[in-house]
Amino acid sequence: MTDNFSRRKFIGYSSAALGTSILLKACGVGDNNLPIEGNGENFKIAIALPGKITDKAWNQYGYQGIELAKNKLNAKTTHIEQVSQTDQAEVLTDFARQGYNVVFAHGGQFDAAIEQVAPQFPQTFFVAVNGAIKGENIAALRIDHMQVSYVCGIVAALMTKSNQLAYIAGQKFQATQEELRGFEMGAKSVKSDVKVVPSFTGDWNDVAKAKEATLALISTGVDVIYQWLDDASTAVIQTAEEKKVYAFGNTKDQLKIAPDAILTSAVKRMDLAIANLAELAKKQELKGKIYTVGLDQADILSLGEFGGKVPPDVVQKAETIQQDIASKKIVFEKCQEAGIETRCVKKA
Repeated sequence: MTDNFSRRKFIGYSSAALGTSILLKACGVGDNNLPIEGNGENFKIAIALPGKITDKAWNQYGYQGIELAKNKLNAKTTHIEQVSQTDQAEVLTDFARQGYNVVFAHGGQFDAAIEQVAPQFPQTFFVAVNGAIKGENIAALRIDHMQVSYVCGIVAALMTKSNQLAYIAGQKFQATQEELRGFEMGAKSVKSDVKVVPSFTGDWNDVAKAKEATLALISTGVDVIYQWLDDASTAVIQTAEEKKVYAFGNTKDQLKIAPDAILTSAVKRMDLAIANLAELAKKQELKGKIYTVGLDQADILSLGEFGGKVPPDVVQKAETIQQDIASKKIVFEKCQEAGIETRCVKKA
């Protein structure tokens, strides 16, 4: 079915999906549960996405998450793609006014809009995917990006010849800063003099900007690139392959896009995590907390397949570090560095 809200189309889809049961660790304040009414088709789930559901990365997994929830919970679902920063509050408001029980905002860039809209609609629970906020009717769903990027940083340092690495993302906010921090810490744990150059294109989907940023970095001597983009991720990966440098996939296993360039991928199964939070909401068990997923939940967060150019000893090193983080032999604790609050590595 199709409804038009403020010149936008919110489209509900039927789905074929898999059932899954996952565990999420909750951290935060407050144990207040929002009373969410809804049973079967009366339970309604919506998601606002910053990019296209065909991006084979972040947005596709977000869309697939509510499709999994629809199949599992017999719920009504809808979505809207390519929500710009200026339209975020209006889109979230429209969903709430239409009586959606749970509204997912798929990206940390939605945090301010959620904080603006949520107090006006106490009977709707808003989930900030990749967010850093919480409240009476606000939960955040986060991947511990620092854990997986730390392992990728180790791989990058073992593979670089120029000692120059790069990180490319769409925007600078808490999640991307944590991912950059983890990548740099991992690399420097292998080579203290390695250089990591960050680049934020300002747009998760602009292919031209992504390619331009990639070429500029490569021209300075960068030979390994860790990227986190949506539609534009393919441009980075394919440009890296053309220029015979290395890259990392992100969110999905992207090895097949450029098998000569990809070292491995930071696989983040947000679809499974989103479906689980939707189930918690229907059971009236969703709380105003930050739900964090780490490498100990390998069905959601893990390294992808390794490229053929990665030597066996590097693969073994990465897998060992990944397991050490999962088993808490390596942890990331709060610390201050250069007067800034962050997290640092601590080995048990």
